[in-house]
Amino acid sequence: MSTRTRTRTTSMVVAALVAVSLLAAACSSNSSSSTTTTTKAPAMATSSENIVQIAAADPQLSTLVAAVKAAGLVGTLEGPGPYTVFAPTNAAFAALPAGTVSTLLEPANKAELTSILTYHVVPGKVEAADLKAGPVTTVNGATFTVNSDNGTFTITDGKGGTAHFVTTDIEASNGVIHVIDAVLMPPA
Repeated sequence: MSTRTRTRTTSMVVAALVAVSLLAAACSSNSSSSTTTTTKAPAMATSSENIVQIAAADPQLSTLVAAVKAAGLVGTLEGPGPYTVFAPTNAAFAALPAGTVSTLLEPANKAELTSILTYHVVPGKVEAADLKAGPVTTVNGATFTVNSDNGTFTITDGKGGTAHFVTTDIEASNGVIHVIDAVLMPPA
């Protein structure tokens, strides 16, 4: 199979998985017991693009990018870092209660949106191979917990929600992105 055919096939599989994820998110609650398959981004040298540029180029992260813009965090996440970003997919945002995203994007809720988004960012570059079970302190000052079950990692947020890794180790010039299937909520 040629590289072009393999890439096209992979793209179609990813698109199908995103469609199924959107459908599943629309039909289920945040407390899912389904199995999530994690993929590792292709091995490559650190990208010349920063975290925001990479996220903006990924259609499954468009809601995250809109939120980062609304919170005024673009400049920070384009900065030198390094940062580790746990990036929720559009399906993760769609799984939130109806109206949550549009409410958070309103200027009056910028502080709450900023708190939620900075809860997805860890200072430094933490690749998947470096993950360890235990508490992780985020840029917003609160912690979430990384769990490991037979080498499969999940995150438990401050409200008890669970996120699974979708894609790990997307290299950026100023850090790394791990795509996750849930929006992490900081503790109250």
